[in-house]
Parts: sequence; structure tokens; C-alpha cells
Amino acid sequence: MSWLWTILAGVVVGLLGKLFAPGDKDNVPLWLVVVLGVVGVIAGRFIAGAMGVEHTSGGDWIKWAIQIGLAVVLVMITSVALARRGRRIT
Repeated sequence: MSWLWTILAGVVVGLLGKLFAPGDKDNVPLWLVVVLGVVGVIAGRFIAGAMGVEHTSGGDWIKWAIQIGLAVVLVMITSVALARRGRRIT
């Protein structure tokens, strides 16, 4: 069941990452944004655990901020990489 929540969180985090990423990120398809969101969630969970902020009192806002920040960075890197190649993945 935790993998289902990871995928659902990845969808949300990936879409937030695409929303907050500056510049032209229209060349990144939705399926890739979801994959990048899942990667951001998984990596963010490990980073938050290493920092000791994975479980805080109340909402895990620090962990979510790390995960969304990673998704933003991943969407930006992917957007730049796809733009340099001059094509769009569908």
C-alpha cells in the first residue's frame, strides 16, 4: 500500500514541480512529469531521513518541501535537456 501512496504523491509532487518550474517546460510530457515526481518523492524521503526531519510533529512540511523542490529541479533539468535536443517526447 505504501507504493500506491508513493505513486499518488509522485503525481501531485510532479505536477507541482511542473507548475513551479520557471521557464518553458511545455516540452516535458505529462507521463515524464509523473515519473519525475515519483523519483522526487522517493529521493526526498531519503534526504529528509538523512537530515532527521522525515517525521516531525504535525505535518511533514519539511519533507514535502524537499520532495517538491527536487521535483522542480528534475523538471527543469529535463526541460533543458529536451530543449537542447530540439524535440519533444510524446
